[in-house]
Amino acid sequence: MNSPLVEVDAQALQVEIDLIYAGVDNLAGKQIYQDPRCLLHRDAEACLRKASRLARQAGLTLRIFDAYRPPYAQYLLWEALPNPEYVRDPSLGSHHSRGVAVDLTLIDAQGQALDMGTGFDDMREHSHQFFADLPADVQRNRLLLLGIMLAAGFTYIDSEWWHYELPGADDYPLIDDGSIRPAH
Repeated sequence: MNSPLVEVDAQALQVEIDLIYAGVDNLAGKQIYQDPRCLLHRDAEACLRKASRLARQAGLTLRIFDAYRPPYAQYLLWEALPNPEYVRDPSLGSHHSRGVAVDLTLIDAQGQALDMGTGFDDMREHSHQFFADLPADVQRNRLLLLGIMLAAGFTYIDSEWWHYELPGADDYPLIDDGSIRPAH
C-alpha cells in the first residue's frame, strides 16, 4: 500500500516533537504508542511546514504533542474518556486517524511553552478555544497560535485550543498503518 503518511522531520521543519501518547503521562494513564514516529498525511505536513515558518517569523517554535493516531489508539483514548466533546467516537473515525489533525503549542526561544491557560488534554471548558475567563496574555497566546495555524491552511475545533486539522477532514480516508502497533 502506498501510504499518504509522511514522517515529520523535526530538524527539517524546525519543530519540536513531544508525542504525549508515547509516554505514560497522558489522559489514558498508559503508554499508547510503541512507535514514537510523528506522522502526518502529506497534505497536513505541507501545511505544518508553512505553520512552522510563520511561527519562526514571530521568534517561536511549534511543539507537537500528537499527529497521526492509529485507530487502536483512538479506541484506548475513548475508553479512558468516552466524551465526544473531547475524544471523537472511534466508530466515526478520528481526524488524527486520517493523518490530517495535529495537536501542538508554541514555545519561545528559551524552549518554554507559552501560557495557554491549561495544559494539553485538559478536558475542561477552560481548554475551549475562545474561553473568555482567562488573562489577556493567555488569550493573546491562543490567538497567536490560531492565526499561525489558520494562515497555514488548518482549521480549528471549539473544544481544544491545541487541536488543528485540515478543512474537510472527514473527506480523507481512515488510515490504519500496519507498521504502527500498540504498546505492550
